[in-house]
Amino acid sequence: MQIFDSFKSTTNQSLEPLNGHTIVIKREDLIHPIVSGNKFRKLKYIFKDIESLSNSIVLTFGGAFSNHLAAVAAAGKLANIQTIGIVRGEEWENKIASSSTLSYCSDQGMKIHCVSRAMYDLKEASELVHNLKSFYLNLRIISEGGTEILAVKGCEEILQKEDEHFDVICSSVGTGGTLAGLINSSVSSQVVIGFNALKNPEVENQISQYIEKQNWRIEAHYTFGGYAKVNDTLISFMNSFYQQYKIPLDPIYTGKLLFGIFDLIKQNKWQWGKKILIIHTGGLQGVKGMNLQLQKKGKLHLHYGKDLLF
Repeated sequence: MQIFDSFKSTTNQSLEPLNGHTIVIKREDLIHPIVSGNKFRKLKYIFKDIESLSNSIVLTFGGAFSNHLAAVAAAGKLANIQTIGIVRGEEWENKIASSSTLSYCSDQGMKIHCVSRAMYDLKEASELVHNLKSFYLNLRIISEGGTEILAVKGCEEILQKEDEHFDVICSSVGTGGTLAGLINSSVSSQVVIGFNALKNPEVENQISQYIEKQNWRIEAHYTFGGYAKVNDTLISFMNSFYQQYKIPLDPIYTGKLLFGIFDLIKQNKWQWGKKILIIHTGGLQGVKGMNLQLQKKGKLHLHYGKDLLF
């Protein structure tokens, strides 16, 4: 598939040393202008598998500002594969234009179904999905967040041979697929740390389905209250970080990740080695939507100097 066969090589960008720690960011956000970061990695082999089937239609799930939905819609458009998005929250049915993400997905040809949170939580067991499976006999379902064995395989390609000298690999954690891939491709001398972006006590069990190594842990103290929840402290940190390094972070995942790492080092609570590699997993398409929400509430918002992607 052309979108996954031609992409920019990942670059590692060094930050200023912090309390004796060497910090490098792997710019996965730059490998593709739309399907970037871990979404690119997760979808690579899934879409290659879908292309090997005849007339497949892709169905997946996500919120109104979901990076996953946007990436699937873009990949489907480029591969000429029909996509269907099940969106959490029936209130979005008549205000697609209020979400830059959903507007983009619609423009890419994704058929959107906005459902109640109760129905959304049922996922594949819902009546809607049952009906769609009956109507589309060739339906290929991708789980929320995209984590499955083929997604983990793609994420195993994030780390390269030249990354083996790092003591620690750090990444955000949502459904766990990206971290599982990093764990599988890490070397025995490394520790892989996942910074939870939401309150998800089951994520360790989810990750354990795909790995055999024990060189990892989850840091769950920097969720800022839950998925997509932020405060002025986090936004202020992200603005300062961008001003210093010109690296945009997203408030759902990578902002919390960098904040957590910096905070632990500054408090002298970091204990996993001084050579740190941080995976920038992309997700920048959600910045505009988050900013609109913050501005409506009169809250501090992100100042990146330009619109990012959408």
